[in-house]
Amino acid sequence: MTRVKACGTTCEDDLEAAVEAGADAVGLIAEVPVDTHREISPKRARSLAAAAPPFVTTVLVTMPETPAEAIGLVERVRPDAVQLHGTLEPDGVASVREAVDATVLVVLEAGETDAATAEAYDAVADGLLVDTPAVDGGGGTGETHNWEVTRELAAGLDSPLVLAGGLTPENVADAVRAVEPFAVDVASGIENAEGRTDPGAVRTFVERAKNVNVPIPRS
Repeated sequence: MTRVKACGTTCEDDLEAAVEAGADAVGLIAEVPVDTHREISPKRARSLAAAAPPFVTTVLVTMPETPAEAIGLVERVRPDAVQLHGTLEPDGVASVREAVDATVLVVLEAGETDAATAEAYDAVADGLLVDTPAVDGGGGTGETHNWEVTRELAAGLDSPLVLAGGLTPENVADAVRAVEPFAVDVASGIENAEGRTDPGAVRTFVERAKNVNVPIPRS
């Protein structure tokens, strides 16, 4: 069954909506150099991480310039996992992974990451997330990418793959069938007009992501 991460949680109501919908993880965005209404302070991120119930993974989403920045922020927020956007080299990611008591995910840019680069991060991360890149280097564009290319990339990797980029309740089932990811990540696709998590949208998204019959390849 495909797991679901609801990203961009900014308050207790967002957290409650995601948890009640059956999301497996929530994303807390802090200390990013891009303009996004989803960013919260490290203090609020820590509060929300502490408020999440057992078995719901809290994911700190950040864009550190150095391994030390990432390590320091993880120590302040205390999430279950950290999702690293940006330009940390594989050895920097390895340093973070060794230093923190959290799962380390690395974001790869869809269509921009070659196989050799993906393999280098695959060797040092606990999981890889493929997202549609923005001009500023962040994700959250609300745009899809070529799922077949992502499927081909994932086939050569050992780490669990998380699919992001323009996913909505309307297209998530097709995305899961096309890529067969370990998990899917959604932000704008479950937001209301005020940029908050819409309970109905996240519930539908989770239901459709988790109830896809992906054919099992014959050996």
